[in-house]
Amino acid sequence: MSSLNSTVDAAPSGIDGERLVAPTPTPPPQEHPGRRRRAGRFTPYTLLIPAVVILAVVIGWPLIQLFVMSFQEFGRAQVFGQPAPFIGFDNYVKVLTDQQFWNVLGRSLAFCAVNVVITMTLGTLIALLMTRVNRFFRLLVSVGLLLAWAMPALTATIVWGWIFDTQFGVANYMLTHWFGLDFDQHAWLIEPLSFFFVATIIVVWGAVPFVTLTVYAGLTQVSEEVLEAAALDGAGGFQRFRLIIFPYLKSIFLVVTILQVIWDLRVFTQIFALQGIGGIKEQTSTLGVYIYQVSLGAGEYGIGGAIAVITVIIMMSISIYYVRQTIKEDEL
Repeated sequence: MSSLNSTVDAAPSGIDGERLVAPTPTPPPQEHPGRRRRAGRFTPYTLLIPAVVILAVVIGWPLIQLFVMSFQEFGRAQVFGQPAPFIGFDNYVKVLTDQQFWNVLGRSLAFCAVNVVITMTLGTLIALLMTRVNRFFRLLVSVGLLLAWAMPALTATIVWGWIFDTQFGVANYMLTHWFGLDFDQHAWLIEPLSFFFVATIIVVWGAVPFVTLTVYAGLTQVSEEVLEAAALDGAGGFQRFRLIIFPYLKSIFLVVTILQVIWDLRVFTQIFALQGIGGIKEQTSTLGVYIYQVSLGAGEYGIGGAIAVITVIIMMSISIYYVRQTIKEDEL
């Protein structure tokens, strides 16, 4: 046994009886961490190149053309090939000194504000309701919202125009025969106030599904344990929403609100279609329709370009505010 152990424990020897030593493996050369970071520093920017190129072609180039046109005297003659002379800031001076433009801008801002408030309120309430109903009604509400959202704006406007039709509209019939009000042969689109009442219904009806589904997706991520604990502590429904749900979903509410402001500020189809049904253009135009009327209607493409640039600046200001708020939240 001792001879076996001595044989096993003996170190291997070479030919001359010298002990063989296994060569120490050479570690692979390690790359410097700073060099690795420098090598992959440009990878995200490289991946963004295709998207930047597409945006530059689809959005950037038309914006440049629009900006250049706003400094030119561009009318119907230039459409047929005549050179467009540069006139500096004359188009902007005409726009900013035109009372009609300020009326349209104020009307558009007021219309946008009303739509955003109503849309956000109704969308949030419906989203909260969806968290309380059973699965069948939640599915039913979701399908109804998707159908309303999927309907084209022009189709929806025509349908709502039939509902508020002067002679055969369902709205006049219900208000007259069901509620006893004097709405027989009432023309909803003649007066500006009732015109924008109908337009608000159409715009809100098409925008509520997006707000509802987005807010509901965020509500599913709120901890039920925290809400139950707050309820046990005596917090009511409004207090739970104000102190727990709203701070948790603040970023979602910010994004949805900014998007609604941008979309409602540049609304075109609903207003233009209602004007074709029976509205007065001079008293009901918003920014999108006004740009169309000045450019294609009156043939003043340079002035229309100036109005469009001002509108783009307003929307970019809103977008910059959203980006700043997002960066602040990321830094916290």
